[in-house]
Amino acid sequence: KDNVDTVDQPTTAGSLALEGSLPSRDAFVTRRLREAGAVIIGKATLTELANFLATGMPSGYSSLAGFGFNPYDPRPQPGSDGRPVLTPGGSSSGSSIAVSANLAAVGVGTETSGSILSPASSNGIVGIKPTLGLVSRAGIVPISADQDTAGPLARTVADAAILLGVLAGFD
Repeated sequence: KDNVDTVDQPTTAGSLALEGSLPSRDAFVTRRLREAGAVIIGKATLTELANFLATGMPSGYSSLAGFGFNPYDPRPQPGSDGRPVLTPGGSSSGSSIAVSANLAAVGVGTETSGSILSPASSNGIVGIKPTLGLVSRAGIVPISADQDTAGPLARTVADAAILLGVLAGFD
């Protein structure tokens, strides 16, 4: 998800205002993934600033990338502003879309209130919102220090559990 720092890729939180912003170090979860042998193939779009920008922001929309489309029905609504026919879910929509469409084996989402669980459900995959404090938030563009957490997105419960084991740890 493009609100998780990776030293070799921009972290934009889906916002044109942060386009090209390169972090100086990896987020804790990125470091854990790399140490476990993961290859970071890309960063997925998200609802801009994790849907904390405006009331009525469409799920999966960002000023940087436009709309994300659910792989089960990737059409825009006829006569609309480009909104998808089938919602891609909450702010981790891009990561969920990539996993659901088999573009990535697993993905990382972040959640304050439904941003892992909603897109996982909408895109037919597994999402786990970890207990607060189980996964470090260091290096993640935040919304709420009291509610934010990063968690796994995968096609199977087993893969989500394995990924959670990699992400969890003391920072």
